[in-house]
Amino acid sequence: MKLDSKLFDSIRVKPDKERAAQDTHPVCDHPGCNRPGLHRAPKGRDREGEYFNFCVDHVREYNKSYNYFVGMGDDDVRSYQKDSLTGHRPTWKMGVNKQAADGPDGYDPRSRMRSNAQQRAEQARRPRQRKLLTLEKRSLDVLNLPYTARGAEIKARYKELVKLNHPDANGGDRSSEDRLREIIQAYNVLKKAGFL
Repeated sequence: MKLDSKLFDSIRVKPDKERAAQDTHPVCDHPGCNRPGLHRAPKGRDREGEYFNFCVDHVREYNKSYNYFVGMGDDDVRSYQKDSLTGHRPTWKMGVNKQAADGPDGYDPRSRMRSNAQQRAEQARRPRQRKLLTLEKRSLDVLNLPYTARGAEIKARYKELVKLNHPDANGGDRSSEDRLREIIQAYNVLKKAGFL
C-alpha cells in the first residue's frame, strides 16, 4: 500500500469544509481572496459570455461599480440605445427602394394590403344590421315600409295608416276594420322587437 496515493489522501473522517468548497467551486477572482467564487459577474462589453467568479461580498462590490457603457461617448450610447429597440438588427425606411418593393410588372403588393385595411375600417364604422325575422319582415310589409325603417319612420307611417283605416274617419264604415287590426298587430310586433 502506498501512503502517497490520491485515494488514500482524500479519505477523511470529517472533511475540511474550506477544502471541500474549493474543490467543487473556483476561487474568488478578486485579488487576495481565497473564498469560493459562487457568483458569476460579466466581464464587460465586447466580452460577452465571459464571467468573473466572485464571492458574495466581492460580487456586490463589483455590481455597484459595474457600467456597461464605460468608455463610450454620449453619441455612441444614444445610438446603442436606439439600435436596441430593433434588437440591433438592420432596418430600412419604407418606400426607399421602390423598385425592389414593386413586383416585376409594376404591381405594389402593399397597395393591396392598404385597400384591404381601408375596407375593414369602413366595415367597422358601419353598424352591423341584424337579420330580420319572418314576422318582422311581414310587419314591415303590412306598413309598406322598407326593411331598413326604424323608430320615427315606423311611428309616422302607423299614425298615417290608422287615420286612413279607422271606422270613425270613414264615416262608420267597417269594411277596413280587418286592415286596421293588421296594422295594429304589425306595429305591436315591431314595438316588441325593439324597432321603436
